[in-house]
Amino acid sequence: MKVVILCGGRGIRLNEETAFKPKPMVMVGNRPIVWHIMKLYSHYGFHDFVLCLGYRGGMIRDYFADLTNGEPHWNVQCVDTGENAETGTRIMRVAPLLGDDEKFMLTYGDGVANVDIKKLVDFHDTHNKALTITAIRPPNPFGVLEIDGHLITSFAEKQQSKDWTNGGFMVCNRSVLGLLSDDAACIFEQGPIQELSHRGELVAYKHDNFWHCVDTLKHLEGLNALHAHGERPWMVWEQM
Repeated sequence: MKVVILCGGRGIRLNEETAFKPKPMVMVGNRPIVWHIMKLYSHYGFHDFVLCLGYRGGMIRDYFADLTNGEPHWNVQCVDTGENAETGTRIMRVAPLLGDDEKFMLTYGDGVANVDIKKLVDFHDTHNKALTITAIRPPNPFGVLEIDGHLITSFAEKQQSKDWTNGGFMVCNRSVLGLLSDDAACIFEQGPIQELSHRGELVAYKHDNFWHCVDTLKHLEGLNALHAHGERPWMVWEQM
């Protein structure tokens, strides 16, 4: 099964790094974050990657041109899907590379997790829907108040959110491609996913464990601090 990774966005909220490089190439430890994502999939036996390139995509292509930067058994296809294309457009533009497989995996190039990929795929197969999204509950970045009238009865700093959100790490049936277009403005998370929800073809694989995105410099610094201290729950391949 192919693993499609969206690597083309500009990452403007991480401009301190992305002014010079694409977000998937920001370093976590001594490796780019996209390498960490691919290593997770590879740990579970999925080695066939399609990287959807856009902004400064040549840096990603150059990195994987030398397989010593990855793994000898990885098959990495880097595809220029357009500088300003949206997520749905990028997926549509790599569709010819997905072959005849009934399903493919999809994720973003800026988030790591300790998702059990095999359990995710089994969940998708068992529920027999067009799209499975890994649902996560990120920490609330602000202090949470409970208020009775004007009296604050509880204050908790950065509690885990009670709401589930899209954490990436998706499994898609080929039928999903029929909802996409080559129009540069096709946003996968809007029309296509909303349509699947309306059809009852969207399910959530709940991951109530480690997940960390790199959307801002603070996120990147936090992930690198974990790495430096040896707290690396996403690096399941080191925990054998």
